[in-house]
Amino acid sequence: MSTTKTRSAEHGSHSNYRRSLGTIALTATGLGSIIGSGWLFGAERAAAIAGPAAILAWVIGAVVALTIALTYTELGSMFPKAGGMVRYGQYSHGSLAGYLAAWANWIAIVSVIPGEATASVQYMSSWKFGWTHGLYDGKELTGTGVALASVLLVFYFFLNWFAISLFAKTNTAITVFKVLVPIMTASALMAAHFDTDNIANHGGFTPNGWSAVFTAVAVSGIVWAYNGFQSPLNMAGEARNPGKSLPKAVISSILIALVIYVALQVAFLMAVPGDKLSAAGGWAGLGFNSPLADLAVAWGLNWLALLLYADAFVSPSGTGMIYAATTSRMIHGVQENGHLPSVFGRVDKKTGVPRPALLLNLVIAFLFLAVFRGWGSLAEIVSVATVISYITGPVAVMSLRRLSPDLKRPVKLRAMPVIAPVAMVFGSLVLYWGRWPLTGKVILIMAVGLPVWAWYEIGKPLAAGRKPWAALAPHLKAGAWMVTYLLVMACVSYAGGTEFGGRGWLPEGVDIAVVAVIGLAFYFWGVRSAWRNPTLVQVEAEMRAAAEEPAPVAGSASGSASGSASGKG
Repeated sequence: MSTTKTRSAEHGSHSNYRRSLGTIALTATGLGSIIGSGWLFGAERAAAIAGPAAILAWVIGAVVALTIALTYTELGSMFPKAGGMVRYGQYSHGSLAGYLAAWANWIAIVSVIPGEATASVQYMSSWKFGWTHGLYDGKELTGTGVALASVLLVFYFFLNWFAISLFAKTNTAITVFKVLVPIMTASALMAAHFDTDNIANHGGFTPNGWSAVFTAVAVSGIVWAYNGFQSPLNMAGEARNPGKSLPKAVISSILIALVIYVALQVAFLMAVPGDKLSAAGGWAGLGFNSPLADLAVAWGLNWLALLLYADAFVSPSGTGMIYAATTSRMIHGVQENGHLPSVFGRVDKKTGVPRPALLLNLVIAFLFLAVFRGWGSLAEIVSVATVISYITGPVAVMSLRRLSPDLKRPVKLRAMPVIAPVAMVFGSLVLYWGRWPLTGKVILIMAVGLPVWAWYEIGKPLAAGRKPWAALAPHLKAGAWMVTYLLVMACVSYAGGTEFGGRGWLPEGVDIAVVAVIGLAFYFWGVRSAWRNPTLVQVEAEMRAAAEEPAPVAGSASGSASGSASGKG
């Protein structure tokens, strides 16, 4: 089995982080993650799938994200550690479930970084310069476009290289700009043209049926956008007062973003010229390279178009910078779970930045950029992988209430026994709405990561002359629910309604009920299968020891007394 680190080693690693982020900085981190490229493209993509009912898709997405986020705020306040989102499954269920959850979460987050760079370059292709038109061919970036996006990736990582304080100052300033520009955009477009006939005509409010509304939630970039709520949780190791600031930051960022996204969606729907909509044959036929900027030009708002072209760099770059920071903390968390080389757990003492992890994510971001060159294709992959990563939160939060009832919980909702199963059902439904074969492809991507787990849990011990089978058995038993869940959801997606890409073996309506029942069944199985694995025992000791230490001076390095989760024994 992977070697458990000593507490002193873990504590020393995390003491290099700087606890310098307050509620405002964490909220800016969450909001800055949510308002990235999604607002530039999400309104058009959601409208293409669901028509005017895309407005409801944003509301449904926010409800789903908020419900799931509530489970994670309790976990994040309990374990204020860097890369928090990749740790909770390991604490509650051990190696296998913890690794699968971490892998899904990391795939979902690291792929956002090239997505943001792609969005910037795609918007740039609408500039009035001849050379920019060769950056994007209407479906994906060209070779020149990929090269320019690569430069942006380096820029994102450069901003994270030196210090967390530089990140915080830069990000807060960028987030203010990112919030103001969407508000100005929605207001200006509504004032310029507000054609309510766009709602009544061209297929009505739900031109593609209600199933399209649910699909829009899953694949149009809505889940991608709201997924930013987890960024404050992944930066928890650098929060000054995580018990108070984390829940405020997570919930506030979702609610503020909901208002902004709904306003943008309404503005887009009403601002599309009716003749252009008719010529396109409806919402699905629209094809803007730079949707909001193109509408600004159409209504003579040249100042707004210029502002949007500028913001097409600022918003995605701000989000890319945040995700570059949070994914490096996630890699640190995966390493401390025992599934990456120790070099990726190193945190630079001067800057408080995990630089080796930062470099690894840069390489992976380049690989994603080379394979997925369009914002839409990346949005689909990210969205479904995100939902898979969500399902461990509801299960882990109630599992840990059973296993560690006395552990301090700065955030503890009385309604969690109801919220958690509802969150599991919501997550299962969004996964199903992602449509076959996309759901199957992303579940297959989850399997691609298993050889890494197998090396650290089986191959490495065998190479050292140890037999891991007896120690591995409880981890396999505790993780069986998650493996089975993914296989069952793939089968249901394949057999489901044709409106969700399936074979139609499950009638409309029945398929939704079946998915809901599956979500509940696996929720209860998951909670019952949790166990007091070595990682949980060790992190409990760390949390109790941290609680007994004197309160740190705000902003000092000693504020990292919470230590870190270790690899399982």
